Amino acid sequence: MLGRAGAAPPGLLRRRPLWLGAGGGLRWRSEGAPPPPARCFPLGRALLRVQGPEAGPFLQGLLTNDVMRLLWGGGAPSPQTAPPPRALYTHALNVQGRCLYELILYRLHESQEEEPNILVECDSTVLDSLQKHLKLYKIRRKVNIVPCVDLSLWAIIPGEQSGDISSILDKCADKTLVLTPDPRAEVMGWRLITKKKENPLEIVPGSHIGNIRDYHRHRYKQGIAEGVNDIPPGVALPLESNLAYMNGISFTKGCYIGQELTARTHHTGVIRKRLLPVQLSAPLPLGSIPEGAAILTESGKSAAPGQGVLQKGPWELGQTRAEWRSL
Repeated sequence: MLGRAGAAPPGLLRRRPLWLGAGGGLRWRSEGAPPPPARCFPLGRALLRVQGPEAGPFLQGLLTNDVMRLLWGGGAPSPQTAPPPRALYTHALNVQGRCLYELILYRLHESQEEEPNILVECDSTVLDSLQKHLKLYKIRRKVNIVPCVDLSLWAIIPGEQSGDISSILDKCADKTLVLTPDPRAEVMGWRLITKKKENPLEIVPGSHIGNIRDYHRHRYKQGIAEGVNDIPPGVALPLESNLAYMNGISFTKGCYIGQELTARTHHTGVIRKRLLPVQLSAPLPLGSIPEGAAILTESGKSAAPGQGVLQKGPWELGQTRAEWRSL
């Protein structure tokens, strides 16, 4: 589960990752019992396509990250030029600088000559709202914005025996639209986008379908927020949701909606609360307290005065006394 409490030191979020990069692949760090083979989790999140010659500048003025990094693509990269990312994590803010939507962008075009073609991943409950938000600022820009109901999104958490996941891209290029490391953190494995008819077990050999509760439990242990339950629209500031630690914001890109408060918070260095992993000290019955209940220490004081609250997670936890621990 995640709790929003007094800001933690950066070391909590920069601790040693569980996944190791090796030849472009990700592997589980062996500690104790070996993990299971790769697990494929059906996320049930929505995808929106933003395509057109002005797609880059259009999104650049609305999102926290530098979207223009996605526009360089394919061709023959020189040794001096870093390859472009396939995916980018970002937030859309309101004019007060608070988070409206947490998003992951995926680049589909392969060269500078191609028309910019970007998929936008969002919580499925805000798909219509996000579409209206983008069209509100579209005005006369040459951009098409359409939902992609024919696509499926999967999270792949590799196991120790999964091998190099990146090698799958060449073998199954006709079945995968996108297969890329999760841009937020190495511990989150890979993101896979396919047509709905495709079976991910045929794309990732030796894998099996995982329980979505295990996926949420995994990301909660890493302190990674996802969806409207973790980041309620119009409530949290982006730096409170660890956006800077998850490669989700650029402080050099220039102006975008909500940029003024975000930049001021960053440069003053004052972040009074932050999302953190929370482990309760004892097993608890289901449904015993409501979402938003205060978290108290063993002495009965607030874990973070006026700020420590429980947030709804993939399972209900019910206890007002909790112990803050680094998981």
